[in-house]
Amino acid sequence: MSEILKVENLTVTLDGVNIIENLNFELQRGENMAIIGPNGSGKTVLLKTLLGFFPHKGEIKWTGDAKLGYVPQKIDADRHLPINLDNLLSAKSKILGLGKSGIKEVTEAARISEKMLKTPIGHLSGGQFQRSLIAFALLGRPNVMLLDEPTASIDQPGEEQIYELIHDLQDKYDMTIIIVSHDLSIVYRYATEVLCLNKIGLCFGPPESTLTPDVFRKLYGEEHKYVHHVFHDKNA
Repeated sequence: MSEILKVENLTVTLDGVNIIENLNFELQRGENMAIIGPNGSGKTVLLKTLLGFFPHKGEIKWTGDAKLGYVPQKIDADRHLPINLDNLLSAKSKILGLGKSGIKEVTEAARISEKMLKTPIGHLSGGQFQRSLIAFALLGRPNVMLLDEPTASIDQPGEEQIYELIHDLQDKYDMTIIIVSHDLSIVYRYATEVLCLNKIGLCFGPPESTLTPDVFRKLYGEEHKYVHHVFHDKNA
């Protein structure tokens, strides 16, 4: 593997407050990096800073061929808005100069039915809407996908489906994944690297060697407990 991202001495200050301080890490191509930490630790700010949304001090060095896709945690959709997913994908496809074949590819990859395409976005279920956001982000063939708690408003069965989809897409398109998640069972299952963030980086490395009781005490202020969800292997 080769490096796709290097972050050096990153500090992000918003409204006079340091949200992230002196953060350093490197990410290799094809890895799945989970960002964990308590509320207010700077996880979403880090994602948006990597995307270029916030000013910062320090260095964010993407390789020249890095092509980023972003799936936000949530977008509030007005149930009365007369726009469906097909409208949104068609608009982005036109901007990118892609044809209908590009839309067909991402909807098939994100497991979106024709009925979902024509349903007003405000009437989609949480899981359907999240798959729609993933399809939207896939247009243009990114090789890095940044996802901010993609299952925050989805029940456990739907959560399993979304994470399996993300994992399948990573394999299909050979993508690098950066994902914010509170679910440590997901982190242990899919992540190759974990960044523990609480304004400063408290750990970085494979989950089995970095997620120790001492790290959890430093990260959350006490030994962290989590429920291990049992996921069914669809290939079993």
